[in-house]
Amino acid sequence: MYRKKLISTLLILAILLSFASLSLASDKSLMMATTTSTDNTGLLDYLIPHFEQETGIALKWTATGTGKALKLGQNCDVDVLLVHAPAAEKAYIKKGYGKDRREIMYNDFVIIGPVSDPAKIKGKNISDALLTIKNHKSPFMSRGDDSGTNKKEKLLWKNAGIKMPDQEIWYVQTGQGMLATINVAQERAGYTMTDRGTYIKYQAQQGGKAPLKILVEGDKILLNQYSVLTLNPANCPRAKYDLALDFSNWMASKSAQKLIGDFRLLGQKLFIPNAKQL
Repeated sequence: MYRKKLISTLLILAILLSFASLSLASDKSLMMATTTSTDNTGLLDYLIPHFEQETGIALKWTATGTGKALKLGQNCDVDVLLVHAPAAEKAYIKKGYGKDRREIMYNDFVIIGPVSDPAKIKGKNISDALLTIKNHKSPFMSRGDDSGTNKKEKLLWKNAGIKMPDQEIWYVQTGQGMLATINVAQERAGYTMTDRGTYIKYQAQQGGKAPLKILVEGDKILLNQYSVLTLNPANCPRAKYDLALDFSNWMASKSAQKLIGDFRLLGQKLFIPNAKQL
């Protein structure tokens, strides 16, 4: 009888320990809001298994425009952010929604369009290119989704001294992600602005022979910086701040920075690591 009770007690303890272990494991997980470019390019599918193996933290993510990602963080629907709109990110922290911001990597924005380049913008600086597109009334596809790319595009029109052409027939707001917007530009033989990483992904999907080519690039203002933001515990007390900080630290680590630098499609780098080492 005693033996049976002992075995029964040990079984119950084993079950309780198992549940406790599962509970702890489930707590060691993160939900991230990020941009379509980090998702569409395949960067996260490449990086996150390394993160999970090295840290034991499970990470899931939802990909959307930076504006919507910031809103998800503001509403405490996620634990951490990976976004690319520096001015909006700094304002976000100032308002008390975010706590830490760490620059991780960058690429650049480019204007792409048909090989025939009907507006003849190839080689122009970004302001002259946008003015030429406007004067020529060439189809221009905008994401129109308050993403980091869309925020940058609005800034570029403003810097060129051009009122936002969102009421013009030739200016089309897709309300979609970057790859979808590129595909609309291809269908309409128009122009669009994209980050270089997503353009390379588009090239790869086209077998390296993409109908749309890079026509404008290289201006300093076209830099596209990506950063990890942790949420402010004062605003989101249930967000997993410590684990989010672990993710931020890992993304800035030498091993992760090397992985980012090694990530290529068609032999081209999609992102350049630039985190400051702690």
